Amino acid sequence: MGELAIEVTNVTKSFKVYQEGGQSAKERLIRAGRNPHIVFKALDDVSFEVKQGETFALLGHNGSGKSTMLKCIAGTLRPSTGRVVTRGRLAALLELGAGFHPDLTGRENIYLNGSILGFSKSQIDVIFDDIVEFAELSDFIDQQVKHYSSGMYARLGFSVAINVEPEILLVDEVLSVGDESFQRKCIDRVRQLQADGRTILLVSHAAELVRQIADRAAVLDHGHLVDIAEPGEAIRTLRETLARRGIALLAEDEDVTEPPPAPKYADPPSLTVPVVNVDKQVMITKVVAEYPDPDAKFLLPNQPMRLRIDYFAPERIDDICMAFEFQDPHGNVIFGDDTQTMEQPIHACDGVGAVCFDLPRVPLLDGAYLISVTATTRNGGQVYDRRDLQDRFEVMQPGRQRGTVALEPKVVHYFHDAGAAHETETDGSAHTGDAAAS
Repeated sequence: MGELAIEVTNVTKSFKVYQEGGQSAKERLIRAGRNPHIVFKALDDVSFEVKQGETFALLGHNGSGKSTMLKCIAGTLRPSTGRVVTRGRLAALLELGAGFHPDLTGRENIYLNGSILGFSKSQIDVIFDDIVEFAELSDFIDQQVKHYSSGMYARLGFSVAINVEPEILLVDEVLSVGDESFQRKCIDRVRQLQADGRTILLVSHAAELVRQIADRAAVLDHGHLVDIAEPGEAIRTLRETLARRGIALLAEDEDVTEPPPAPKYADPPSLTVPVVNVDKQVMITKVVAEYPDPDAKFLLPNQPMRLRIDYFAPERIDDICMAFEFQDPHGNVIFGDDTQTMEQPIHACDGVGAVCFDLPRVPLLDGAYLISVTATTRNGGQVYDRRDLQDRFEVMQPGRQRGTVALEPKVVHYFHDAGAAHETETDGSAHTGDAAAS
């Protein structure tokens, strides 16, 4: 991946947004130069490079400029300023049905799209059956595409784009359309293109998809380039960007035989009485997830964490229990516990104080996890105070593992060699074992 397949240099794309809409062509001509408008920058001085054979993702909220950038690279839009250079045959799947004529059949649209991409009829004849087979539309290929469902549109469009064997493939959100079986087929074909050294540029809201197939990702926010990084770091940057706008987001491997370094939690700050009118027997004043590195903004999988709960009790309370619960962004409870269940009771609360839950390791993968905290009596019959889903902690996963839980699997391979059973471990060493190999 030495040479560059795509160069985007200082690209700005502006649109005129007219304040008086609904005008005819005649009215616009008469009022040329006098129709009030504002200039909207969909892209503002964006630069990045994509190497040949690299899979590069564009991440961002709706309206961040991802699709506009993809269209500038595809050539369907011209940048207002800046330069875009692509090297190699390019196929773009920018939206459902892009380039399809609704009154033509699926068969006719395959030849139409192929000709747009520079293929002759004889060349399309060679790959026609592969296109139809991948799209699973043999029974509908001679029907007008205006009668196709959105899933059929997606299958046909994607099938045409990947079967023309492009050197550069541009994909805009299409991998998330269609049923689960078709999505798996698309991912498998993308991996085949990667193995063949094709360059892929995709736009997607699916963080897990980006993590699985992308080498790098760029984060856009209202037309501005925020960061370019490896997928895990880029997804965390995207999550921070969305959090600032009030929007939710639907490293090298460590030697696990080495003991992790002791957490260096920040020293507890001085506890002071909150300047509020307290009408509760116990009030939760603050909840903080403390990371081993006080300056870090996230945990890595299986790092330790301390959950600190600050409280204020105007008068002494002898019957007290502190509980916490972690939830994922979908509302699923990841874990919960309390001081009574742990058989580590709090004897009393009086004045200001803090209760800390130390977690030796947090076996979670990438995500922003929400925290709920409750102060109750020991039997849970009375709730003194609660703080639900107002606080959170983040885990940033540098690898490509999928899911929620950070397991640490090892591989052991048993095989036969000259009548003896051997065991090969992950370090590549082998030794003879007595157990029969399968």
